[in-house]
Amino acid sequence: MNHVPILVLDFGSQYTQLIARKLRENGVYSEIVPYNESIDKIKARTPKGIILSGGPASVYAKDAYHIDIEIFNLGLPILGICYGMQLISHMLGGSVVPADHHEYGKAKLNFEGNCPIFKDTTDGQIVWMSHGDRVDVLPNGFTKIAYSDNSPYAAIANMDKNIFAFQFHPEVYHSVEGSKLLKNFAKYICGCESTWNMGNFAKEQIAKIKEKVGKDKVLCGVSGGVDSSVVATLLAEAIGEQLIPVFVDNGLLRANEREQVEAMFKSRGVNLITADASELFLSRLAGVTDPEKKRKIIGETFIEVFDMEAKKHDGIKYLAQGTLYTDVIESVAVKGPSKTIKSHHNVGGLPDWMTFELIEPLREIFKDEVRALGLELGLPKDMLMRHPFPGPGLAIRIMGEVNKDDLKVLRAADVIMLDVLRASGYYDKTWQAFTVLLNVRSVGVMGDNRTYDNTACIRIVEATDGMTATFAHIPHDILETMSRRIINEVDGINRVVYDISSKPPATIEWE
Repeated sequence: MNHVPILVLDFGSQYTQLIARKLRENGVYSEIVPYNESIDKIKARTPKGIILSGGPASVYAKDAYHIDIEIFNLGLPILGICYGMQLISHMLGGSVVPADHHEYGKAKLNFEGNCPIFKDTTDGQIVWMSHGDRVDVLPNGFTKIAYSDNSPYAAIANMDKNIFAFQFHPEVYHSVEGSKLLKNFAKYICGCESTWNMGNFAKEQIAKIKEKVGKDKVLCGVSGGVDSSVVATLLAEAIGEQLIPVFVDNGLLRANEREQVEAMFKSRGVNLITADASELFLSRLAGVTDPEKKRKIIGETFIEVFDMEAKKHDGIKYLAQGTLYTDVIESVAVKGPSKTIKSHHNVGGLPDWMTFELIEPLREIFKDEVRALGLELGLPKDMLMRHPFPGPGLAIRIMGEVNKDDLKVLRAADVIMLDVLRASGYYDKTWQAFTVLLNVRSVGVMGDNRTYDNTACIRIVEATDGMTATFAHIPHDILETMSRRIINEVDGINRVVYDISSKPPATIEWE
């Protein structure tokens, strides 16, 4: 998309993606670019407004991230958030100093005056603060538009230049009316209309794919999960028989996954190719215990298998992947200085020896947006509402080395857990549920015999887009049924635990 109504400059906040997400929820398309995006590239996108994200640095630090001063001369509305507010103040002649007390958590926002960015929101609303520095002296032309108990300048503005800044994070869930504040900036300050939706996105992506691919062919990796199924369907709409969909059985799939995937695509008339590479994957994972090494081995092997399959067909120029926005932000800092959390097998480009070019039509959207796109494309709702499954599969749900015996035990335990969850009605109420084999052994008693067997961990979380998550408060009787059945029916497990950590600080997956 050449025209981007709101452009978000990323300074490294783990919340940056949520800014774009909240704007899209309000029908305003937004994209994220690095903080040091050139003026020419910014102009080329013809934005109606710019948002400067938060970030972990201090504006006065030696290696602080700064923007081109010319951004303030574009005549565009600007909104600074947290670090963005401090940067605006610092660069335009104000003063930023370390705060006497780090402010982290909920705060009450009190209005000063009647600023249009607060239109139809509540004076005294709860917002989320997370900062160690504060603005001490305002730049010329700026006034205070809101304060909190610990932040005399919780929000400021230069009305003549349409520059606004919040010390708090409107994009996070804890800022109760934060989504409205971002909408107000887009609608009333920038003049954006709420016209963006998944229908428009689908049409744009289909047109882009047709233009890019031409008469060439596209190899598409299909896992049977939501992301790859939507990508394959989108490509089928765009290029028809030029699509070569390949399903790789890597030996790390859930129970009956291969059969279900093949049946689903057959029912849709898609000629799916299945490549059985399970022995290859498992042989390369033998003896490997480090999570990052496991991910990288799986990623490299996937690419090799695709390459071998591609050589069986003429005219393949592209490889399509189901990379999502959350994959990108958690993997590599391609948008800005955000911290790497973990690597994904389908993020970060291709190895030098590969001749494919990447097609990643979902790279700029979130999981729930992918599901909405799938509905637009006519995919069945029950398939689209399946819980996320990681690219590396069960390899990152087995702590330590991956082998056939442990995979068999994990699959059996996972099937029981999911059966009980579905029967209880909680499957559709939760974001993701799975079982982890901890490879931690403990003493137990079964009958009159002492056991020394493995521990399974059940992980069930609630989330909207996977960027943040809380553990699900599943009733104890349901958890008890899961535990009892797993211990009684799965040889090798004598203890079941429930993971009650949230993201952050934990991640959803264990590795």
